[in-house]
Amino acid sequence: MPIRVTLDAILADRKMTGKQLAHAVGLSETQLSLFRSGKVRGIRFATLSRLCAALDCKPGDLVDYDFDPADLHDDNAANP
Repeated sequence: MPIRVTLDAILADRKMTGKQLAHAVGLSETQLSLFRSGKVRGIRFATLSRLCAALDCKPGDLVDYDFDPADLHDDNAANP
């Protein structure tokens, strides 16, 4: 999947640990770890908002996208 979670870079810039962030936003360390590793299939906007507030960043700072032409032709994708 060409979506990459870049949370580790933001944490390093803020000199913050995952444990500190999890505590600040009310997530378990396990939940945050799953997001950091990219193993989640989705994230609630409320959770994303709390992460952004705690890190003073925008949602686009937490994820990145590498273009893949196959994304335009995925047969398993839901129709908009």
